[in-house]
Amino acid sequence: MLKPDIRDILTMPGDGTEIIVEGWIRTKRESKGVTFLEVNDGSSIRNLQIVIEENLSDYGSMVRDLNTGASITVEGILTDSPGTGQVVELKARKIDMRGAAPADYALQKKRHTLEFLREIAHLRPRTNSFGAVARVRSALSFAIHRYFQERGFIYVHTPIITGSDCEGAGEMFQVTTLPLDQVPLQNGRVDFSQDFFGKRALLTVSGQLEGEAYACALKKIYTFGPTFRAENSNTSRHLAEFWMIEPEMAFCDIHGNMDVAEEFLRYIFRYILENCPNDMDFFNEKISPGLIENLNAIIQSSFQRISYTEAVEQLLKSKASFEFPLSWGVDLQSEHEKFLTEKIYARPVIITDYPKEIKAFYMKMNEDDKTVRAMDILVPRLGEIVGGSERESDYEKLKQRISGYGLNPDDYWWYLELRRFGTVPHSGFGLGFERTMQFVTGMQNIRDVIPFPRTVKSLEF
Repeated sequence: MLKPDIRDILTMPGDGTEIIVEGWIRTKRESKGVTFLEVNDGSSIRNLQIVIEENLSDYGSMVRDLNTGASITVEGILTDSPGTGQVVELKARKIDMRGAAPADYALQKKRHTLEFLREIAHLRPRTNSFGAVARVRSALSFAIHRYFQERGFIYVHTPIITGSDCEGAGEMFQVTTLPLDQVPLQNGRVDFSQDFFGKRALLTVSGQLEGEAYACALKKIYTFGPTFRAENSNTSRHLAEFWMIEPEMAFCDIHGNMDVAEEFLRYIFRYILENCPNDMDFFNEKISPGLIENLNAIIQSSFQRISYTEAVEQLLKSKASFEFPLSWGVDLQSEHEKFLTEKIYARPVIITDYPKEIKAFYMKMNEDDKTVRAMDILVPRLGEIVGGSERESDYEKLKQRISGYGLNPDDYWWYLELRRFGTVPHSGFGLGFERTMQFVTGMQNIRDVIPFPRTVKSLEF
């Protein structure tokens, strides 16, 4: 007997085919001599209606135990549905209770606040919102891999445990096997020589540096994995553990980098709209009206490319009132980025040539000795979604930049050596996966687009 997913059942004809359905009860409705169940198996946002008639064996006792949240297996006949809201329904011939759900099951009501659902992260995938998030997250992951694989990029697994700070910000988690109740000291400082690695170890904030090593051998690579940041920010935009996509390309300057990033965004947005229509309709209707229209507009528009200097000039020229004062040399805030994309240009914007003081040490200096070949892609509603640059390929200049950030060049000896042995112009960018999920789904809080969020003072699940 067939055992299809509900996603596939809903496209089948109601011609009397005998099938088996497995899933969880979303709702139960009783009428005279008949009970209707709405069952979902996670394959689709849509439910399958199960019709149980009173002539079924043990009807009364069985129906009594079929509560919201219970898991069941149903054998039945697929027929056309005379009711509204569904094309087919399953007339049950046999029902097996697999797991009961008592009255204290947390998801009895149809609607719950997102804040409440964060407190039961182990159950929230059973709701429409988080089931849809999970399916879109899976599809978006596949689209990312597909884009790079179709273009000859090599997928590289970069380390999670590292000895260097890629961003130079110092907000990193430490990894240690030292006894925290009796940490060994030498001259008043932690003696990391007694630790597992013999030196200070950290959770990575980026796989970029290691990615560059492979790009300088394989030409085009990408990483896609978890990264960590110990930033004490309890906001709707920050996570302590998040996923990053980071391609690196040898023989590629900043202009080629922008071309790839722009094409990449269009590709993954189009893929989601084409392959997750039901879930995207849900987000468009329930979460963020106009979402699909906005994504289509980005897919079809050309991205505006301007320098940081031009961006500041345009913002100052607008005479708009901003919470954060603006002048040349100041890092752009989200309000500035949204104003550029929504008010001034009404399209995605790529900003280049940022002041060197507000960007990372590995970015290539411009000839003016004031700016670097950085590029950020800004999109409406969100602001920055991609950050990248052409990397500094000159050994001496990179060494000076590392020292200028108060970092020890000896800690980056292997990274510097890439500039000694067959150095090459190369570029790359980073895409925060959860921020992209926010943009694609319209979910406002970043904690709602990752299965189990890791945030300040939160490690419940």
